[in-house]
Amino acid sequence: MKLAVIPARGGSKRIPRKNIKLFCGKPMIVWSIEAAQQSGCFDRIVVSTDDAEIAEVARQSGAQVPFMRPAALSEDHTGTTAVMAHAIDWFVAQGQTPAQVCCLYATAPFVSADDLRQGLTVLIATASDYAFSVTSFAFPIERAIRINESGRVEMFKPEHFNTRSQDLEEAYHDAGQFYWGRADAWMQGRMIFSPAAVPVLLPRHRVQDIDTPEDWARAEWMFKALRA
Repeated sequence: MKLAVIPARGGSKRIPRKNIKLFCGKPMIVWSIEAAQQSGCFDRIVVSTDDAEIAEVARQSGAQVPFMRPAALSEDHTGTTAVMAHAIDWFVAQGQTPAQVCCLYATAPFVSADDLRQGLTVLIATASDYAFSVTSFAFPIERAIRINESGRVEMFKPEHFNTRSQDLEEAYHDAGQFYWGRADAWMQGRMIFSPAAVPVLLPRHRVQDIDTPEDWARAEWMFKALRA
C-alpha cells in the first residue's frame, strides 16, 4: 500500500488557522489533497489532525481522517517523524501495512502531481530510505553574513570574501513540500537528511515558505502568476 499522510494540526501560531485559511480561493490544505489525488500514486490519502474543523474540510475534499491525532503529538515541538510513525502504526494495527509513505505538507500549494510521481519513482529505483523535494539557494552560502550583537557585519566564512561566486559549490535546501519514505525508515526514525536520501529537485520559483502574512501575500501573487 502507498500512503499519503498530510500532517495538519490546529494550533498554528504565526498564521492562525493556517491549514484551512483560504489561499487563492481554496482552504490551503485542499491544494495538497488535490495534488495527491491527481498524482495517482496513493491507495489512501489521510490527514493527521487534532482539529475537528480541519478534519471536516479534509473529508469534504476527498481525503480520509480515520483517526484523530492525540494531543501529545500535536504540540509546537512535535516532530514530523513521530507524526508519521503514529499514522503508520495505526494502519499496521488495522492489518494494512504500507510500503511507501509520503509526508505531504498541508501548507504546500505549489506541490505538483508530477513531482510526487517523480519522488515515488526515484525512491523505488534507488532503494533509498527517503526522496524529498529540494531547491538550490539563490546565493552562495559561503558568502553569507550575520549581524552581530553590536549591529556590525561578520561573514560566516571570511576565507571566501575574495572567492568568486561561480567558483563556490552550489548548495541546496529542503523545499518543505513532501518527503517520500519507506515505511520502515519512518518507523525506525532514520534521519531524512542523510546519504540514504535522494533529492527531487524543484525550481526556486515553485518553492515558497509561508510563515508570515507577508509570505502569504507573496505566495499568492506568485501562485496566480504561475497559473495565468
